Amino acid sequence: MTAPLDLAQLSAELERVLRLRAIPFGMKLFETVEAMQAIPKIRRPKSVHTTDQIVAQAARLGWTVGITADNLVGDQCKSVIGLGGQTEQWRSGQHMKGVWYATVEDSAAHQQAMHLVPLGKYQALAVSPLASGRLDPPDIALFYATPGAMMYFINGLQWAGYKRFDWSVVGESACADSWGRALSTRQPSLSIPCFAERRYGGVLDDEMLMALPPELIAKALDGMAALSKNGLRYPFAQYGIQNDVRDGMAASYPDRARTP
Repeated sequence: MTAPLDLAQLSAELERVLRLRAIPFGMKLFETVEAMQAIPKIRRPKSVHTTDQIVAQAARLGWTVGITADNLVGDQCKSVIGLGGQTEQWRSGQHMKGVWYATVEDSAAHQQAMHLVPLGKYQALAVSPLASGRLDPPDIALFYATPGAMMYFINGLQWAGYKRFDWSVVGESACADSWGRALSTRQPSLSIPCFAERRYGGVLDDEMLMALPPELIAKALDGMAALSKNGLRYPFAQYGIQNDVRDGMAASYPDRARTP
């Protein structure tokens, strides 16, 4: 039997190793509204939001927030998390023609390219800081980090049981590349947050978003600890563009050292 995850410890270690500026958080889908509302200290929105804003309330403010389709501004947000939308009209992309894409054919192709949670099973969703333990456990864990921190985290995932990762970019609605993909595939999902995430979700220019099953955080942390023992640490110490590279590389690759 697998031991339960200590999400508070994993979150603290992740923040320490990657020098995170935002709170690692979890996301969980619920088959009933009542199950979502039973989460301790759950907040319910009083305004209409995008999912990006709900996510930001966990990542930036440390809130535990639960939503239903009625709390979201439109079908684009509802469709990604399987709480609504996904109609023929939505799939046509007509609402994005002339805004994000030149033709309705381009818009429809974009809608088709998105990762979506299937409709029909879930009625609610909640987000909460991982350290709170309130989602017990979340379906997926998510965190924002700089490109350098993301690269190091991925290196940690690849330390043991190497796997090549292939990710895609849908452009606008990049939440389909992160939480949409991770919720629907249970695979690590890296995204470049889109305009809406940055305008409405407060995502900074230098931030990327990782979404993945929470147990993989422990795997990545083990990998990053092994890399650190080899002199490969984050943040990356700048070596200098004109120095003799052999002196720097010798710390990890002894055969690269300069000979007397």
